[in-house]
Amino acid sequence: MNSGADLRAIRERKLLVHQITNYVVMNETANATLALGALPVMAHAVQEVEEMAAAASALVLNIGTLSDEWVEAMLLAGRAANRAGVPVVLDPVGAGATTYRTETSRRLLAELELAVVRGNSAEIATLTGREAEIRGVEAVGGGGGPELAREAARSFGCVAAVTGPVDHVSDGERTIAVANGHELLGTVSGTGCMATAITGCFLGVRADDRLAAAAEALVAFGVAGEDAAVSAKGPGTFHVALYDALAALDPETLDSRAKLE
Repeated sequence: MNSGADLRAIRERKLLVHQITNYVVMNETANATLALGALPVMAHAVQEVEEMAAAASALVLNIGTLSDEWVEAMLLAGRAANRAGVPVVLDPVGAGATTYRTETSRRLLAELELAVVRGNSAEIATLTGREAEIRGVEAVGGGGGPELAREAARSFGCVAAVTGPVDHVSDGERTIAVANGHELLGTVSGTGCMATAITGCFLGVRADDRLAAAAEALVAFGVAGEDAAVSAKGPGTFHVALYDALAALDPETLDSRAKLE
């Protein structure tokens, strides 16, 4: 793994990352993508998603706000990305909270070739058939550990990234624990969606090693969270500082501060 080199590549290439995400976190994920050094584009109209997905370096599907029209757009974009060889990341926001969210996540898993699924422990557990407790879109209870990530990767047929106090990323055989981050990340809405968007950025330069790309993305986001917390007085100032920290990430220090197991 070489998080620093890939961060440098993201910034030098100005990767275009197409995201279909909900209105609430659209600004959050766009700013996080831009701060990291990639170029975000938010598009969900069925008239353009296929063209946009095919031109992107990565496609991020976020089910935070659902309607039948948005689901259709996600499927069209995902199929276009698959045809073009563009890696696809799914964030199954709130899977397990409602039948519609769970069934939509399972449909996307079944009909698209995904590179990475990034979610919290309850979302991922629900999609693997485990019992899980979720309130709204937040996981309640334990984090699931490396076993959940490994089981999910085998079930999904792609890399699974389960985020929590310690993140676990697996391709079904290898599993990486990422211990970077700060508790304030859990106090700001949308940070999970930001982690998914950043995963798309790293996949844009590491599509050949999806496990490494997903782990590197979580290292980068975790280090930014640690830096943002230094001067934060609470969730509000942390939120602002997080964008500054993402923009200030340095490839060399990123490599030196990675906490991997």
